[in-house]
Amino acid sequence: MIVRVDPASPVPPYEQVRSGLARQINDGTLAVGTKLPTVRQLAAEVGIAPNTIARAYRELEEAGLIETRGRAGSFVGSSGDETRQRAREAAAAYAETARALGLSREEALAVVTAALGGLA
Repeated sequence: MIVRVDPASPVPPYEQVRSGLARQINDGTLAVGTKLPTVRQLAAEVGIAPNTIARAYRELEEAGLIETRGRAGSFVGSSGDETRQRAREAAAAYAETARALGLSREEALAVVTAALGGLA
């Protein structure tokens, strides 16, 4: 199974799917070019509604992690390799802003922790 959904989790199912696939793409478990199951296939496998999977796929596509090629299906995108670099650049920019504002390390981390709140 490519991803699991915990029905008892407070995290919405689409977010469990989205974050699970994003994690596998970013750590290389799902390599660039890997074909993903269709929305219906994954929905049946995981036991949730197809619209839930479609939402997760849409968000992954908007983030550049997957590409949908019409009837050919959805694939791990080549831009997924850039995700961590973009995150590092955003973190560096935030650190610079926090320093300019005179925040302590603890205050800056508390702001980030609060902003990340719902991430798994």
